Amino acid sequence: MELNDVMRTTFAARDYTGEDISDEVLYDIFENARFAPSGGNRQGNKVIVIRDAATRDELGNLAEPAAKRYLAQVKAGESPWNTIVPTAVTAEQIENTKAPSVLTEPFRSASAVLVFVVDLKLVASMDQDLDRIGVISGGSIYPFVWNVLLGVRQAGFGGTITTLAVAQEAKVQALLNIPADHAVCAVVPVGKPVKQLTKLKRNPVEQIAFRETLDGAPFSVG
Repeated sequence: MELNDVMRTTFAARDYTGEDISDEVLYDIFENARFAPSGGNRQGNKVIVIRDAATRDELGNLAEPAAKRYLAQVKAGESPWNTIVPTAVTAEQIENTKAPSVLTEPFRSASAVLVFVVDLKLVASMDQDLDRIGVISGGSIYPFVWNVLLGVRQAGFGGTITTLAVAQEAKVQALLNIPADHAVCAVVPVGKPVKQLTKLKRNPVEQIAFRETLDGAPFSVG
């Protein structure tokens, strides 16, 4: 596939046929994805390939509390897990919400689950002194994650970035022998999609690109 086609058709695949994605295919994906950039080229990115059913099941369990809050907030008309706007949803409402299977079952039905971590001793966090949640450190791991997903799509498979289990990071670290100074950044189930989407809905360029300032004219040509 052409690069543009891969970028335009890599979707959040959560429903799998059960067909295996081989170690050979995954190795080839990692072989190319490793050229992703990272802060200072320190390359603190790591990935754990999990095929064991019991471990994948436990990752699904660890995602459930965050999934329950996610759905409870959606039902309340909120933007889930937002840092700026506090939630009005109560702990009781969250507890009484059933975790949607679409957010937890992919860990169990996938051919493999990829857990991405980054060595925090190697990241450059230029926003560490700002009075907001940090995002810059993600630049040292998420380009690698996305390269992997592009490679998965190129190989005819699919996956999706999930982060719900990260709300239980200490338990994920204990489960997978991850040191405390390594952040869990994404839990990515991968497998053969039941249906391969080829047309995705995204905002047009004019709604995301602007000239000179954020309130400037929409960026367009012609």
